[in-house]
Amino acid sequence: MMTAAHYSFRNLTLDDLDLLESWQSRPHIREWWGSDAPFDRAKLADPKVARWIVSHAGRPFAFMQDYSVHGWDDHHFAKLPEGSRGIDQYIGAPDMIGLGHGTAFIGARLRMLFEAGAPVIATDPHPQNARAIAVYTKLGFEPFGPPQKTQWGLILPMKVPRPAVMRR
Repeated sequence: MMTAAHYSFRNLTLDDLDLLESWQSRPHIREWWGSDAPFDRAKLADPKVARWIVSHAGRPFAFMQDYSVHGWDDHHFAKLPEGSRGIDQYIGAPDMIGLGHGTAFIGARLRMLFEAGAPVIATDPHPQNARAIAVYTKLGFEPFGPPQKTQWGLILPMKVPRPAVMRR
């Protein structure tokens, strides 16, 4: 069983761009993530989004971001309570897929976000991305609306509220 202690999250920097580019060139990521323009200094400075390199046993293997769902006027999660966060992530290292790392590191980050006060965390996988939806479901996410087309593509809106034991 993996725990939060097995994962570290460090801020993404410009020095990580080659790593991200190599991950984003892999078919298992391109299938769902697309080929967004690479990050640059301006994107990394955007205060609405926190971007992370996730490591296990000191080895970087995944990318994750969390963001203010109220940072864009027309965001599809804008009706969620103030302070809610959205998340996106992928495992870049193919040999780390299917071993429980996704559920474990996403769960670790959810706990951090809830401890920081987020009332709800939302995500928006492609409706056909069964692996991602299964991981989110294990973590307590539930769909809250039908699939919909957004400026970022077709999504299934999913959310999880802060656990009752953490509510203030």
